[in-house]
Amino acid sequence: MKKLKTFKTIISLAKEYKYKIIFCSLGIFISSISYILVGYFNGASIEAIINLNLKLSLLLLLLYLLTQIFFGIIDRISIANLSKIELNISQKIGYLTYNKALCLPAYAYEEKTSGELINRITNDTETIINSFDQLLNIFASLISSFIILIYIFFNSYLVGLEILIFLILYSFVVKYFNPKMKTVHKEVKTLSDEHTLTVTESIRGIREIKTLGIKKPLLKNLQSLIDKLLKKSHQEVTLYEKYDIISSIMKATLEVSTFITCAILLYYGKTTLTFFIAITYYIYRFTWIIENITSFTKNYNQLSVSLNRINEILENKLYKDVKFGTKSIENLKGIIKFENVRFNYPNEDLILNNFNATFVPNKKIGIVGKSGQGKSTLFNLLTRVFDTTDGIISIDDINIQDLTEESLRKYISIIRQEPFLFNKSIKDNFLFLNENFTLNQIREFCKLAYIDEYIMSLPLKYDTILGEGGVNLSGGQKQRLAIARALAKESKIILFDEATSSLDNDSQKYIKKVIDNLVKDHTIIIIAHRLSTIEDADIIYVIDKGKIESCGTHTDLIATSKVYQTLYKS
Repeated sequence: MKKLKTFKTIISLAKEYKYKIIFCSLGIFISSISYILVGYFNGASIEAIINLNLKLSLLLLLLYLLTQIFFGIIDRISIANLSKIELNISQKIGYLTYNKALCLPAYAYEEKTSGELINRITNDTETIINSFDQLLNIFASLISSFIILIYIFFNSYLVGLEILIFLILYSFVVKYFNPKMKTVHKEVKTLSDEHTLTVTESIRGIREIKTLGIKKPLLKNLQSLIDKLLKKSHQEVTLYEKYDIISSIMKATLEVSTFITCAILLYYGKTTLTFFIAITYYIYRFTWIIENITSFTKNYNQLSVSLNRINEILENKLYKDVKFGTKSIENLKGIIKFENVRFNYPNEDLILNNFNATFVPNKKIGIVGKSGQGKSTLFNLLTRVFDTTDGIISIDDINIQDLTEESLRKYISIIRQEPFLFNKSIKDNFLFLNENFTLNQIREFCKLAYIDEYIMSLPLKYDTILGEGGVNLSGGQKQRLAIARALAKESKIILFDEATSSLDNDSQKYIKKVIDNLVKDHTIIIIAHRLSTIEDADIIYVIDKGKIESCGTHTDLIATSKVYQTLYKS
């Protein structure tokens, strides 16, 4: 039952094709009967020619040919159609895994490395595709071999018993090696995840690697990881080698012992020459299966491990999906309330403790505080990247946990210090939001963010490819493009998370100008380390030890808040 649960995802997806699968399986079953007929016709034709009956021998050989052609076509068509079904199922598993990965809570990406998640979505799905085809061939062979075994028992129970005993002994060999190979493959997968992560991080951080001059230690680290991976992979190969040797010895033993038995039976007149010749054909069917099972055992373990890793995501074995409500907001005002909010990250102390605050629209709101006091956490909770440990966060007096995902995502945008931009054209980055956007509409959003003039100066203008993470833009340009994207999204609430902390004065001036224009009809909240960004804010909240220590204008806080005074001086 446990093994069947591993294939639960495949079985559920296969239900859509159940009639096709039944039809194809029936075709394979029918074609399997031909192996009995082909073996018989082969043996009978040789016996006929020995008895100098040429006509009968030629007739049997003609039947042999027609049987091979007719049932061969049925067999190939059935397996080809099953292969198409296999591809469809595999692609759906890949899509479902990717979709589920996008629904995972944020802490999943903190606990699991990007290398592991990438491998689960890509490599594990590819393993499933590569394993199915072989599984289908073995399935077809097992059907035909079962029918052949019945036929052999019918002609000689001694030979049939001999084959059956061998198959039982072989099953013990598989049972012995299978768990060992599965364990080693899991370890190889874990090291492969780490290898993928290391390479991915190195490619993403290539500029920092070059400027820091840390190429040698990184190469040393990667070489160490490769050595571990090779050692474990060699261990896996050695294990399969032993398994292959034992399987080959057993296969050869079966062939010789069966031929000897048949020869003795023929000598004493206990069987016919037709059966003796046919058994030489049949026995190779069994040894062929053994070869395929030997090969598939390796692939099966990879398939099983990959399916378990995928199922952990698809069936929420690792993490539960974030659940959203059913309420929508019409005509959003943008009033945000935090009521007695408490929060801590997994395995950490409380970072927010009975936090209370109300943020209103049409005002420039600043949030300041020392590092680690929970400033960015407020944004993560408001956007439900994380959920509160206790307390309520509401928008227009509706608990955000009661809102639909569409409502929550539509009305809130975050402009981060390093905005994420897709490695697509500038235009495509907007079309992800709405595929019906015209170029003129996109340009209007960019004009509001003071970035259109720069884009139009580029050779390819809005068709310019941004590079991975927007690498082809400066920090200020990325910020302004992210703001334009937020405007295109029609977000009523726009959150700036230290958006200007690493910008030059000219870029900061542009961003401040954009913010000042947005304040008129948006809820604008700015987390700032550089206090010059929010000196002119309508209200500034000072966070200390998970609570609001004080609030007011810059002038008020300079006069009354020791925490703010310290921050300003620093």
